[in-house]
Amino acid sequence: MNQPQDPIQRMAEELAKLPGIGRKSAQRLAYHLAAQPEEQVVALSRALAEGRASIRLCERCYNYTAQQLCAVCRDTRRREDLLCVVRDPRDVAAMERMHDYHGLYHVLHGILSPMDGIGPEDIRIRELLLRLKEGQVKELILATNPDIEGEATAAYIARLAKPLGVKVTRIAHGVPVGSDLEYADEVTLSKAMEGRREL
Repeated sequence: MNQPQDPIQRMAEELAKLPGIGRKSAQRLAYHLAAQPEEQVVALSRALAEGRASIRLCERCYNYTAQQLCAVCRDTRRREDLLCVVRDPRDVAAMERMHDYHGLYHVLHGILSPMDGIGPEDIRIRELLLRLKEGQVKELILATNPDIEGEATAAYIARLAKPLGVKVTRIAHGVPVGSDLEYADEVTLSKAMEGRREL
């Protein structure tokens, strides 16, 4: 006869499925939740469930939103001729934190990865091309990660976008501010040299 699973262990197992939460952190969180008043834990679980149920994809850029269009797409002060392509909604949040970019976004929800069976039809490249064909976008900024899949995705999109008369640029990659050159790897230094600019 199967014994019922320990509730703290069950909570820890579910928490450990979250990114960045290891087994020990999950167990610590489970014990913390067990020590909280039940109404606080219910409020947390309700906020998570209701939040997830209300999240949808923006009909224009595919960022997460609770409305038809996300806050960026609804903002009439944004430049519609500038479009930044990113892998997922977390990248939109990262770009928005710098407060320097005033264009719009297009979220791919993935990158090309033939080894994982992810091709162009599995991410939102078709929707991107439809946006570009509307003719409003003058510059397409490719802001995928500087890894093999990110570079391949950027190159693939650039190849498709250039014939549409759109200026295609790639974010610069290189040595992070505050780091030492001696600790940078060869690829990082190479990218930093490629992205150098006149002062």
